[in-house]
This record gives sequence, C-alpha cells and structure tokens, in this order.
Amino acid sequence: MKIVNVILSGGVGSRLWPLSRKSRPKQYLPIFEEQSLFEKTVIRNSKVCNQVMVVGGVDNYQLSREILNKEESTNYLELVEAAPRNTAAAIAFAAFSLPEDAIMLVTPSDHLIGDQDVYDTSINQAIEMAKKGFLVTFGLIPTKPETGFGYIEHEGNDVLGFREKPGLIQAQSYLKQGNFLWNSGMFCFEAGTYLSELEKHEPEVFKTSKVALENAKDGFLPLDLSMEIPSISVDYAVMEKSDKIKVVPSSFSWSDMGSFEALFDYYPEGSKEKVDGNLVLGSGKHVEFVGLEDVVLVETKDAILVLNRSNAQDVKKVYERLEKENPGLLS
Repeated sequence: MKIVNVILSGGVGSRLWPLSRKSRPKQYLPIFEEQSLFEKTVIRNSKVCNQVMVVGGVDNYQLSREILNKEESTNYLELVEAAPRNTAAAIAFAAFSLPEDAIMLVTPSDHLIGDQDVYDTSINQAIEMAKKGFLVTFGLIPTKPETGFGYIEHEGNDVLGFREKPGLIQAQSYLKQGNFLWNSGMFCFEAGTYLSELEKHEPEVFKTSKVALENAKDGFLPLDLSMEIPSISVDYAVMEKSDKIKVVPSSFSWSDMGSFEALFDYYPEGSKEKVDGNLVLGSGKHVEFVGLEDVVLVETKDAILVLNRSNAQDVKKVYERLEKENPGLLS
C-alpha cells in the first residue's frame, strides 16, 4: 500500500521574524537539537510512510532538496509552487500526482512532535479510517485554554464542528466542556477521496489546480495558471463542508512552533539560550538582563527584535508593516 507523507512547506513563518525569512523560513532553521523542523518531520513520518512528497515554494525549494538528499534512504517527489495558493490547492496538487488509492498523510513542515509511539498509534488509526473512505483530521487533547489554535468539537471519532481561534473566555469554556480538541492542521485520506470532495464543494479550486498541475514543467507550477486558483484553506474548502470527516483524538506532545512564546517554552531554563527567565536567540554576544523577565531578544546580522513573550503574536504585525516599509528586511 502506498502511504505518502505530503509535507506542506510553503509558509514563511512571519511570527518568527527576524529569525525566519522568505529565503529561509522557520521550518529550515537548524535550532532544534541541531535539526530543522522540516528534517524532523521527514524522519518522524518515515516510520509509517514509504514515500515523501514536498509541496513548497519557489523561494526555498532548494532547502528541502538539500535535506531530502541528505536522507539517502528517502524516496521523494516535489512540487514547486510559483505563488502560494493556500492549502486546498497545495493538497490538490499532491493528490492529482498520486494514484487514487494512495493514502496521503498531510503534515505541515514546521511542527514539533514528541511521543513517537503515541504518534504512530494515532497515524495508524487514521490510515485505517482513510482506507474506508473518510477524510481524517487529528485533534490534540488540549492542556490549556490556548487562543492561538482553532478547535474541533467532537464525540469520539465524529466531528461535531470546527471553531475559529477563540478568545480566552471561550477557550476556557472549551476546556471545561471537555469535548474540544486543538486543530492540528494534519490530515489523512485517500487521494481520490480528497479530490472527489474538493470537486463537490469547491469545483473552481479543483478545476484550476488540475489545469495548473497539467502544465507544470519538471514539478514547477506555472505562475499565470496558478494565479487563477482561488486561495482557500483546506479547512474552509473541504473539512468544514464534507460529511466524510473523522477525527483522531491524540495525546502526543505537539507544538506548531509558530511564535516566540512557543520557542520560549521549548528551551529549558539553564540552557545557553534561556537564562534567568529570558530567552536570547541568534546573538553571539554576551547578554545580561536586569530587572526583566519573560523577555525574548533576537539578533541577526541586520535586525534586532526585543519583545515580551506575552506579545509574541504581535510580531506578525511587525512583519506586515515591514512588507510595506522595508521589504528587504524580510528576504
């Protein structure tokens, strides 16, 4: 049976600027036990999957190639997007490239996951459901009232509804109710099942994605035809509309590593990066903090960022402002 780890690697990691840049997004930063999140993703899923397919961006596909070529035993394919068209299209490109009965394990490239045995158990459960024609998502059992994630309301493996990122009071309510899961952004299904549901619910995405892929050259998608594809997430396009959805409630450790708060929690106190309740990343200088705690200092050759960990989500606003005022600082 063909089980393919489809790795979505088109994000830029705007909330981790200035570490994360367009030329080297966060998934390629070797700051996790000297490995990148992309590399960890490949290794983690190789235990279950017999092939890798990367759907990435034209600005950094060389970075994924470098890692995959280093893993000599990895059998991989790649599709290179000319422009980001969101996850519904990215997954469609992969599905069109595979046999209808191929099982797709769709994962972001920038998540940090632990408890491999627990993770493998969840993946195998999802594969069995996918073989029966279901679109399967993974929901993490929440450990705190997190406002940075979407939620899935469920009863066993049945999905009752998807919820947007909540405010704190709503997140606390979800935690208290006990039947809400964090939406991991990971999926498992047969290629043919996904395409039939995409065609049913978002026929324009289906049609334009198919045309763009048919005109790809050596895996590189054409810009003009790509720009005709509606930019819509897989959640909105399919998962929230289909009647074939299942969820696997999961308890493996998981973080989307999407902010400096997540990095703050990752590094243990007393490590060279984290001292006296503050975090220093990228700086080769000696740094002292006086009268401060929960501060993150990030230094690169052309930028310094200082923030309180509680304001980690606001870094995206800095990124968006620099896009207009000083885009050179983002590349």
